[in-house]
Amino acid sequence: MPLALIILLPLTGACLPALMQGRSSRLLASVSAIPALLSLLLLLSWLPHVMHGGEAIVQQLTWLPSLGLNVAFRLDGLGLLFALLITGIGCLILLYARYYFEGNDASARFFTLILLFMSVMLGIVLSENLLFLLVFWELTSLISFLLIGFNTDRQAARLGARMSLVITGGGGLALLGGLVLLGQAAGGYDLSTVLAAGDRIRSHEHYGLMLNLILLGAFTKSAQFPFHLWLPHAMTAPTPVSAYLHSATMVKAGLFLLARLHPALGDTPEWFHLVTLTGMLTLMVGAFVAMFMHDMKGLLAYSTVSHLGLIMLLIGLGTPMALAAALFHLVCHALFKAPLFMMAGYVDRATGTRDMRQINGMWRFMPAMMVLTGISAAAMAGLPLMSGYLSKKMLFTESLLVTAPDWAVVVIPAWVTLAALFSVAYSIRIFHNVFFNGRPINLPIWPPKGPRPAALSPIALLALATLLVGLMPEHVYSALVQPAFAAARQTLVDPYDFSTLGGSVPMIMSLAALAGGALFYAMRDPLFRLHASLPEVDAKEIFDWIMRSAIALSQRRVFQLENGSLQRYLVFIMVTVLVLVGLELLAVDRWDGGVALAPLDPLTVLAAILLCLAALGVVVFHHYRLPALLLLGVTGLFVTVTFARFSAPDLALTQLMVEVMAVVIMMLALSFLPQTSPQGSTSFRMGRDLAIAVLMGIGVTAFSFAILTRPQETISGFFLANSVPGGGGTNVVNVILVDFRGFDTLGEITVLGIAALAVFAFTRDLHLKERVVDTHPGHWVAEPHPIMLSTVARLVLPIALLVSAYIFLRGHNLPGGGFIAGLITAVALTLQYMAGGLVWAQERMLSPFRPLIGAGILIAVLTGLGSWLFGYPFLTSAHGHVSLPLIGEFELATAMLFDLGVYATVVGSTLLILANLGKLMTVAGPGKEIG
Repeated sequence: MPLALIILLPLTGACLPALMQGRSSRLLASVSAIPALLSLLLLLSWLPHVMHGGEAIVQQLTWLPSLGLNVAFRLDGLGLLFALLITGIGCLILLYARYYFEGNDASARFFTLILLFMSVMLGIVLSENLLFLLVFWELTSLISFLLIGFNTDRQAARLGARMSLVITGGGGLALLGGLVLLGQAAGGYDLSTVLAAGDRIRSHEHYGLMLNLILLGAFTKSAQFPFHLWLPHAMTAPTPVSAYLHSATMVKAGLFLLARLHPALGDTPEWFHLVTLTGMLTLMVGAFVAMFMHDMKGLLAYSTVSHLGLIMLLIGLGTPMALAAALFHLVCHALFKAPLFMMAGYVDRATGTRDMRQINGMWRFMPAMMVLTGISAAAMAGLPLMSGYLSKKMLFTESLLVTAPDWAVVVIPAWVTLAALFSVAYSIRIFHNVFFNGRPINLPIWPPKGPRPAALSPIALLALATLLVGLMPEHVYSALVQPAFAAARQTLVDPYDFSTLGGSVPMIMSLAALAGGALFYAMRDPLFRLHASLPEVDAKEIFDWIMRSAIALSQRRVFQLENGSLQRYLVFIMVTVLVLVGLELLAVDRWDGGVALAPLDPLTVLAAILLCLAALGVVVFHHYRLPALLLLGVTGLFVTVTFARFSAPDLALTQLMVEVMAVVIMMLALSFLPQTSPQGSTSFRMGRDLAIAVLMGIGVTAFSFAILTRPQETISGFFLANSVPGGGGTNVVNVILVDFRGFDTLGEITVLGIAALAVFAFTRDLHLKERVVDTHPGHWVAEPHPIMLSTVARLVLPIALLVSAYIFLRGHNLPGGGFIAGLITAVALTLQYMAGGLVWAQERMLSPFRPLIGAGILIAVLTGLGSWLFGYPFLTSAHGHVSLPLIGEFELATAMLFDLGVYATVVGSTLLILANLGKLMTVAGPGKEIG
């Protein structure tokens, strides 16, 4: 899929810098730029199709259609606009970082993370499936956490990264709920389905809930008030991160999401009030605070907050061309904000500070940068002939078109004019304070040395782009913004008439903002003194107090409930089940459903009595470890007999092997525990537990009786009917495991492998106790490896392996399969450990266990991916009959490969757990690493 390549190129390219640790930033930037440039060129190759075709290009690969999950990508005007910003500015950020990180040993890590960040951002804007969009959404939070906390030795960086993760991660959880509700209301999670179901979604009973959840996710990601706190504190990141984060990525994701879902959720009173009011507050708060910031990056951060609020306000307005104005300003903001951050980074490195009260008169040292920064600052202020001038005039024009509600007709135009006034003031300030305003004051680095001309190339390219947008807005609008606007509205749209921007009222508003901003800056000294006299509110301190309080409260509650007592946890679970389920069961009018139960035969009754006695024996003798373990094994064996009695041979074989391995592993674990345990329960607690157990037993019995005596239509008929034609096997259980529910099995063997690796990691350097060999001649019965067991075990091994192979090969049509065969092999090899000892058996093992686990999971995954090559859903199996000379006709199925992966994972995981628990029993302690 060509669209997938756009995402995969930077994703795979991220491996290159990671493999080139210690190389120069020049080489790392060059290597990193190759995949980013290729992604940009691929996007540009699609530009004519999107511009002239106007339709969305959707490419998908079927994965799990029953769950609504397909690997699908969508490229339309909206996705293309954002993707071009992500890759285009991303390439310039890589060029800028080449000079910024010169001599920095950590530059390889930066280039790896920035390419990953580019990839997941592209995943957001090019996803056709909302669930995959959500995955990429959460990945941006995780990778931005690593980027913001890039300087791990600085506490401020760590705290800023934590704040961003908490706020955006919390919003991501809300977004998860909102998108699930949205997909349910629309009848699917593909954007094509969702965008076409706008009327049904807006009339849905849960529209308000899903709208609030989705907006919460978008507001947190795009730093809207009051969730804007994380963005200014993300300034602890390296400047290339800040420039990329603020101009083209992270914070634009929330804006993209609302523009994308506008046809499904927009144009309602709830949308107008929530989106517009949030945008208005964010616009004003960011603009006001930015004016009084002394830190260059802090000023730029709050100005970004303000501009994000401006775009959010336009998205919520609902006037015919407001969304077009939002997209146009989004482009303008990306082009002028990135070079301003780049300037701040260079000045910081040259002077050793970002405090504008010290940085003055830089025009003497950086004249070229002064000119380039002047262009970007003028665009941010909205001076005539600049791109920002046009986008703000568009904002003024659209604000005047609002006709309802009544308060908005006057308030919104006045509000945006006042915010534009602050925008002019802080734009003048960052330019004037840095490059003029007298001479520098106590700079940590003197004299400051400006960057060499080549280092200014990314700033120059962006400044040139800003000028071109201001001089040729119609061309930029028709090529990029209009297709994006049409895709966001899901309808054909007319070109924007830039000649109407010269109307008298918008012109007056613009002049008022320009004059007012200049006057505000001229009066800055008394205003700064007034601002300094106001009570200081530190958002970071407030956030830290909230975090500390939340952590302390949760710790108290956790310690009250989770005290390490399994008995207490079982009590909570059982009482909850009794209350919630018991109340429903008591309302049942008739317990007997009328269906006759199977008659009881004496042998079944005897087995049931023995099973109950064994289970009671475990309870009675649980203080004595070995008898309790033996009785526990007896209960397992009777459960195995029960499965065999009721025609479930696959389950019986599996249960038998599991019981053998479980008893062996538990005996290893019990060898490190006392053989008896003290009486720990009071009479009251034993009585309480007995009452709960009896009630649970009665409830389960009654529930089972009610179910079994009622006619039920189960899904077994489907599996019985489709086992042979759909899965190519007569063993329905095995066909379910490797075909119908193969994805579940894949997840289970993955969990099994992870559990085995966890045991390996925990026991790797563990030394529990010294074990001393007893050489006393009277203790001959304590021989750890009796000769009879050793002899028999070696004779049994080839037979057991042959049985394992037979069980594996016949599993698709008769009782057996990869899981059972793996357990048989594991039991046979376990017997070798017990008979010959750990060292003896390990020397004869042909394969280490960890690679065996990885190979098994890899085989299973590759089997599933193979179906994609033929256009079928993930893990779809194929089967057919093959005829060979002498052998005759026999069946082959791809499910056998999947079963082979299951077999390898089960063998590797079981033996890895056994061997690493067993090595703790050796005389020498942990000994050599096993597995």
